[in-house]
Amino acid sequence: MTYLLALDQGTSSSRTIVFDGAGRVVTMAQREFAQIYPKPGWVEHNPLDLWQTQLETAREALQQAKLRAEQIQAVGITNQRETTLVWNRKTGEPVYNAIVWQDRRAEDTCAALREQGHEDTVRQKTGLRIDAYFSGTKLKWILDNVPGVRAQAERGELAFGTVDTWLIWQLTGGQRHVTDFSNASRTLLFNVHSRQWDEELMALLDIPRSLMPEALPSSAPFGRMRAEWLGAPLEVGGVAGDQQSALFGQACFQAGMAKNTYGTGCFMLMHTGERFQTSENGLITTAAAQRDGTPQYALEGSVFIGGAVVQWLRDGLRAIEASSEVQALAESVPDAGGVVLVPAFTGLGAPYWQPDARGSITGITRGTTMAHIARAALESIAFQSAALLEAMSRDAVAAGGVPVRELRVDGGACVNNLLMQFQADLLGIPVVRPEVIETTALGAAYLAGLQAGVYSGTDELSAQWRAERTFQPAMPREQAQEKMAQWERAVRQSTRQ
Repeated sequence: MTYLLALDQGTSSSRTIVFDGAGRVVTMAQREFAQIYPKPGWVEHNPLDLWQTQLETAREALQQAKLRAEQIQAVGITNQRETTLVWNRKTGEPVYNAIVWQDRRAEDTCAALREQGHEDTVRQKTGLRIDAYFSGTKLKWILDNVPGVRAQAERGELAFGTVDTWLIWQLTGGQRHVTDFSNASRTLLFNVHSRQWDEELMALLDIPRSLMPEALPSSAPFGRMRAEWLGAPLEVGGVAGDQQSALFGQACFQAGMAKNTYGTGCFMLMHTGERFQTSENGLITTAAAQRDGTPQYALEGSVFIGGAVVQWLRDGLRAIEASSEVQALAESVPDAGGVVLVPAFTGLGAPYWQPDARGSITGITRGTTMAHIARAALESIAFQSAALLEAMSRDAVAAGGVPVRELRVDGGACVNNLLMQFQADLLGIPVVRPEVIETTALGAAYLAGLQAGVYSGTDELSAQWRAERTFQPAMPREQAQEKMAQWERAVRQSTRQ
């Protein structure tokens, strides 16, 4: 049997999944870790929590599968992107907590850069907008605000990385300081055309070059793990940021294919092949996971609060005791009763890009119940995703392509049939859920498998993809359009425009 090990380091938990060669889940281990909220709009993680929980789940997964490390053919890593870490090269000690992708503390820096007229330069080189979401301004904040850190960085004593880089550093005992193109493309510091760290962009943010890791294709020799961790010196052969990894795991290898991941946030990517296409509709361009030096790109839209709205119902409103209860509560009413919930808890991402937006619930009457709010919370995930796909299709048509014809879905919340059906109704196209919804981890395993020679190429991976259920749109288009118009009115109220 062929076995692949995928380390999946996410925003709220670390997971390890063992796959067989056919891409089926053999076993999975998962551990949550603490979220740290020092101030409103600030989100941090303890870097050692990320490493320890990831290592513990890897050991647990092998134990559950009754496998020895020597039986693993390849190891892949996928990770929460943009989350920013800085550590000492000699001691391996972090100089500060990891600043999470959701964190908004660098917004003042971003506003200043936009006012200085740097938006177009950044967009042409990176495909990104100037936004606190991305790593570069988080890194600048650490250098500027943690005592002594900038001086250490200028002496070459520190290393910067996204979560993949941090994990590889730990796994290899500090022997490898590397990332892949997909993670590098999320930093505001990486030129996606030359696939190099950009001197002009680093100068713009005052980032010393010595901090930066080596950037490699997503399928490459990233380093050999120390045998003490799992029992054998396994090679890490695949690395990709979680959303690019999910695109790869969904076998979206051709231009025009699209997927949406329903996790803490929602992330929709449409492959554009070798064409770097900038969006006119509020999306960003990103490097897709790539096997070699041939550039691959995707258009992306990011929803900051997706499944996290269900966590808020559980932990904030105490409306449910477990996230799994939300579908039953939402289905206890026939519709949301005119209630619209805009979960702009940390601003609104694509296609709105309103960092100052705040959450709102509109349409409440005396008859509104918690069930209506729960249903509106679920619907908010689909509304935000529908706004992304509409923007994506407009960009595709403008570039001479065709609108997205089907949406492949994955992530934890895609198991919610009510949400998936509402998503298909809003979009007016089929929503397809695969047999294996763990496509984020699967993409990393596939990338590693390609590097190790387990697979001959992407055609073999495409042949392994299987649909579990297709949700066909059932709502009349006029009704769907009216619901979207109602959503957009609620967004305008949340953004105070």
